[in-house]
Amino acid sequence: MIDAHLHVWDRARSRYQWLDAAPEPLQADHSLDQAFAALEPFDVQRAVLVQADETMAETAYLLDLVAADDRLAGAVCYLPLQDPDTVTTQLRELQERSGFVGVRNLTHDRPDPDWILGTQQRASLSALEAAGVPLDYVAVLPRHLENLVRLAVEHPGLTFVLDHLGKPPVGLAEDYRRWQEQIAQVAACPNVVAKVSGIYRADAPAAVSTEQLEAVLTTALDVFGAQRLMLGSDWPVCTVSGGAAATMSALAAAVDGLPAEQAHQLRHQTATRTYSLEH
Repeated sequence: MIDAHLHVWDRARSRYQWLDAAPEPLQADHSLDQAFAALEPFDVQRAVLVQADETMAETAYLLDLVAADDRLAGAVCYLPLQDPDTVTTQLRELQERSGFVGVRNLTHDRPDPDWILGTQQRASLSALEAAGVPLDYVAVLPRHLENLVRLAVEHPGLTFVLDHLGKPPVGLAEDYRRWQEQIAQVAACPNVVAKVSGIYRADAPAAVSTEQLEAVLTTALDVFGAQRLMLGSDWPVCTVSGGAAATMSALAAAVDGLPAEQAHQLRHQTATRTYSLEH
């Protein structure tokens, strides 16, 4: 399996300011060796690192890790989308490094849910589109999903990777129905793929059950198809939302029940294709 959504952080390398208000277990450094030890029972052979801080220092840190460790397939890094000149300059440099596979910003943490629609941000998206670099997109509000549909239509050459399936609000019936409607609208855009990752109960800090995850996965498969879905652990965030063992066990059980070809797409083929990973 390729874990398409793995975080590590070293607070000596970057600030990670959001961790100050995070659950205490997350505030400590989290290393690659810790991650692979936690994921060992689930046949995770390689992983894609995903940015967790909006600094170029963290971008350098992630790429240093990829260069030094064969267990890593690549890194989705930070670039300042609000500064298209820097994005354009840095893209040229980063694309020369084999470990660079995509860009992400912490758009879900910004007070303005429409931040991504800003003129400067849109210029940066156009630069990513021209360069063929995917954008990981984090959506935690219905408005974020609305904006994703708009962006995907207006940037048809840019691959958007929807992290965590847009956070389906498991346990909240009315909100969950709205998510089902919106995720179908998102999936109607052919340039959007999605990660089955980071899915927890919305009404409690707990892991979803296998049955709940199977229901989410069924919806995702119906609208995206397996060829546009990939799996991710969301480690170490999963450790405070039910635990790595519980979340990964539910994920593995749900995928193991699929036909082999679908399971292969989710386990490694979609990630390899989307991020142009080296075999």
